[in-house]
Amino acid sequence: STTTMENSLEVSQKTKNRKKAMLVHCWWECKLVQLPWRTVWRFLKKLKIELPYDPAIPLLGIYPKERKSVYQRDICTPLCVAALFTIAKIWKQLKCPSTDEWIKKMWYIYTMEYYSAIKKNEILSFATTWMELEIIMLSEISQAQKDKHHMFSLICES
Repeated sequence: STTTMENSLEVSQKTKNRKKAMLVHCWWECKLVQLPWRTVWRFLKKLKIELPYDPAIPLLGIYPKERKSVYQRDICTPLCVAALFTIAKIWKQLKCPSTDEWIKKMWYIYTMEYYSAIKKNEILSFATTWMELEIIMLSEISQAQKDKHHMFSLICES
């Protein structure tokens, strides 16, 4: 009957809404994941990239139309991916990921992008995109962590 079908669709929609709310909570709103997202936005601000603090950007890769430059996407996407990986890695430990953990993941992505740019002979565009971010990452992490994880400037040679 029509009423049964409508009720079934309504229950299905409520279930979808609950799952969506849970996803946004776990990956965005939960106190345990706030530090990595605030760190991402702090880095973006240092890079003079102003984006709304919106879960659609890191979780879905949806950027505001007026801010959709290639430079911003090339920087924002790895920052967000590093945060997502850092959050996922310690998901069951019920602890807040540290900024150092996020920077180490970001550094790994950065290093892979660096070697990919060398292989593709695109080091100049890579340097243009990543130079400022490299400086910020190296300034945010302790010397002990730099030494332990062999983190040194790939672009600026400092």
